[in-house]
Amino acid sequence: MNNKLKKSLKFSFTIAVITFVLAAIFSVVSSSLLNDVIWIVGLVIVLIIVLIGVFFDMLGIAATAADEKPFHAMAAEKVSGAKQAVMITRNADRFASFCNDVIGDISGIVSGTASAIVVLQIARIFGDGEGSALQLVLSTILTSLVAALTVGGKAVGKTLAIHSSTNIIFMVGRIAAWMEDHLKINILSNNKRK
Repeated sequence: MNNKLKKSLKFSFTIAVITFVLAAIFSVVSSSLLNDVIWIVGLVIVLIIVLIGVFFDMLGIAATAADEKPFHAMAAEKVSGAKQAVMITRNADRFASFCNDVIGDISGIVSGTASAIVVLQIARIFGDGEGSALQLVLSTILTSLVAALTVGGKAVGKTLAIHSSTNIIFMVGRIAAWMEDHLKINILSNNKRK
């Protein structure tokens, strides 16, 4: 088996495992939060989940659209975050896969599940249970609203990502550098060739 195929399969397996773990965490946390709050707070939580998906989709697109050259100049001047921005642009395919496919898709799935919980909470307030006409109407409205916010938000995010990719990736690089320096968390691995 050739080396590129092995690396691709290894990365795909790793992403699948990470997705499984993160999806479980997102699902448990959102369900736990939603079961203990009133429906209006539940709607806010659903909105936050949608915004997380939109934001990470924008980051993934920005990584694929960004040019590496400006970051090299900044890295030569020891600008904080520039080295991390170079790593993001060099690994744009993996970074975008994580942001778009892992976080973005998990957010989409979890927002759908969270919406269903909110719909049931609202239906119970009116004394209607699962399968009632009110529950069906609420489910249709909320699902359509979440879909519209997700798709519309991602469209705006893509436009921003394409036209401001350098600024966006530099911002992510600065956040990564701050996390490395202050929290000692290395979220972007150094894969230096020997």
